[in-house]
Amino acid sequence: MPNVAVLDMTGKKVGDIELKDSIFGIEPNAVVMHMAVVNYLANQRQGTQSTLTRTEVSGGGRKPWRQKGTGHARQGSTRAPQWRHGGVALGPKPRDYSYSLNRKVRQLALKSALSDKVQGEALIVLDELKLDAYKTKTVVDCLAAIGATGKTLIVLDNNNPFAVKSIANIKGAKATQYNTLSTYDIINADKVVFVKGAVEKFEEVYA
Repeated sequence: MPNVAVLDMTGKKVGDIELKDSIFGIEPNAVVMHMAVVNYLANQRQGTQSTLTRTEVSGGGRKPWRQKGTGHARQGSTRAPQWRHGGVALGPKPRDYSYSLNRKVRQLALKSALSDKVQGEALIVLDELKLDAYKTKTVVDCLAAIGATGKTLIVLDNNNPFAVKSIANIKGAKATQYNTLSTYDIINADKVVFVKGAVEKFEEVYA
């Protein structure tokens, strides 16, 4: 079982925690992680792009000139795609890009991403993130003390509004809960900080 030090908010080691092999100690599957990231990004797309076809642009209506005898190519409308101010042929229209992955694939990707962070020594376990007010500076000092620099994902064990909003003020830091954790967020972060309670709850769900 992977053994990770548990730190307090000052960066002092207060103990150790053994992480479950079935979640934090598997061989990372790069293909499945890639599938999960592509799926996440596709599901984020709004799909609101839209162009006007020849039936939607203004103008046109009558045939610009008679069919034969003018020396011009035959034309049916001045709003056909080849005309200036004409409609767009085969342009994008609003669509839904989202799709779903199998549950086992999603779980394997999540476990692979976490195992990869453990192997790269980029996963930190924090004893607790105790905040009773909106204190961004307290969180900044805590992250600096535990060595969580750069893009940091903080996994909370409960919905603490003080912690969530304090973290939201920090550039590069993101807060999430153990039950809304995504593979993309883990891979996108330089460091993943788990509150100890979140580790225990996460292992209950996914072990």
